[in-house]
Amino acid sequence: MTQIAKLLSKLLDGRRLTFTEFVRLMEAFGFVNIRTHGSHRIFSRRDIADQISVQPKGKEAKPYQVRQFRAIVEEYELKLDADE
Repeated sequence: MTQIAKLLSKLLDGRRLTFTEFVRLMEAFGFVNIRTHGSHRIFSRRDIADQISVQPKGKEAKPYQVRQFRAIVEEYELKLDADE
């Protein structure tokens, strides 16, 4: 199981992610950091209208932001690239 696949498993199981893991996972799904202002980062993907604003809570990703991202993954049935 690849590192990204393990992170995806954590996301789908509802386990906590570090902020670094969360950003890696969003990037693996093709999201790009389009703007940073202070600790706030805005991620977008060109084929999805939704943008997601994230910021760390210490070293952890905020649980509600992880749930928002998980909902986007499920709503748009996003898949990881085979080479990830």
